[in-house]
Amino acid sequence: MKPNFIQKVTNWGNFPVVEKEIKSEDSLQKIINFIDNSNEIIARGNGRCYGDASLSEHIFSTKRLNKFISFDRLNGVLECESGVLLSEILEVIVPQGYFLFVTPGTKFITVGGAIASDVHGKNHHAEGCFSEYLISFSLLNENGNVLQCSQTENVEKFWSTIGGMGLTGIILSAKFKLKNIETAYIRQESIKAENLDEIFKLFDESENWTYNVAWIDCLQTGNNIGRSILMRGEHAFRHQLPKNLQDNPLRLKKKLNPTVPFYFPNFLLNNLTVKIFNLLYFNKQRNKEVKSYIDYETFFYPLDAINDWNKIYGKSGFIQYQMVIPKEKGKEGMRKILETIAKSGNGSFLAVLKLFGENNPNAYNSFPVEGYTLALDFKVNAKLKNLVEKLDKIVEEYGGRIYLSKDSMSKSSLTNYLQNVQNPKFVSMQHKRIINNN
Repeated sequence: MKPNFIQKVTNWGNFPVVEKEIKSEDSLQKIINFIDNSNEIIARGNGRCYGDASLSEHIFSTKRLNKFISFDRLNGVLECESGVLLSEILEVIVPQGYFLFVTPGTKFITVGGAIASDVHGKNHHAEGCFSEYLISFSLLNENGNVLQCSQTENVEKFWSTIGGMGLTGIILSAKFKLKNIETAYIRQESIKAENLDEIFKLFDESENWTYNVAWIDCLQTGNNIGRSILMRGEHAFRHQLPKNLQDNPLRLKKKLNPTVPFYFPNFLLNNLTVKIFNLLYFNKQRNKEVKSYIDYETFFYPLDAINDWNKIYGKSGFIQYQMVIPKEKGKEGMRKILETIAKSGNGSFLAVLKLFGENNPNAYNSFPVEGYTLALDFKVNAKLKNLVEKLDKIVEEYGGRIYLSKDSMSKSSLTNYLQNVQNPKFVSMQHKRIINNN
């Protein structure tokens, strides 16, 4: 291929940064030609995964596969190309009274990425992963053939591609079900928890809520370890809304989203500033419990309100470390993880705790297992590798696993749960790292 396709590329964590070939096409024949003339290819959507999962020697960007194909408003079924963003879908479906059944914490991912990662959200315990609502998709395989994949057609390829991290081919388009809503607002209850025992009790008491997520202060120790705030929510019905929101309940006012204009200096993000942030965040809610109605963007995508927020971590970048520990050992494992983080001095501004329910056994490449999952952001520094190794040992001890969409440096024994994806044509830097560490 032409050398001018070589460029610096990185994902949302700005780590690692590599110089690789990146190509984008919307012509099927040109995509097939790219596959024929290249080895070690991976598809990349909007680059909102964190590590090296969508990096390879040759990267195919799906950004030009950005067309809607059909929208069945009667039955709530959408079909679109794989490069369409969830944000673009929401702009179309919310005013029509629909929402995504499952969405992660950012709306700026592509449909192809949602399938390849089999994304989960705040409602896994109640409604599972994205794949639960996936009807079919078309997949371009290593031989240049387009396969129609569903639970009845090319079944093995259907399930291996779900959560398969792009290693089975390039997803071209997908069809999936949508959820009916009456309003664009969420009925939220926000409850403060003083420690790990209390937040786990709140999760148990909140299992009948569709959406549950907790912000957790990862630097607390002793009796305050696990200090947190649980946010639980339901889609609001029109009659529940305050009168000033009832006139146009499916339309939100346009917001001004600030942009982080430059990479923050490394010295600004340290243990002290993380402690101060956590103190302010926990105490901004004065009452033990607060009930409110908030728009879906505020509830599901709080970080999307700030453009380029990843620059806060500086030019060296950051990783997101997300693990799950089986439910029966969840509290014990999380306590040990939080103690290890507090001792390390590598605090996380953004620490999110969720409860997973049982996963679909057919989706064998999906990350969730029944248990508690914690996601943490860590600035890249000299001490980080040692911390990750310690966390890996704890996760392994408790029979947990690491989320491949976030992983950038974890042990192969925690990440290598991919099945039926071995393919000499489609290979990621992450997958090579896992294999080489075996």
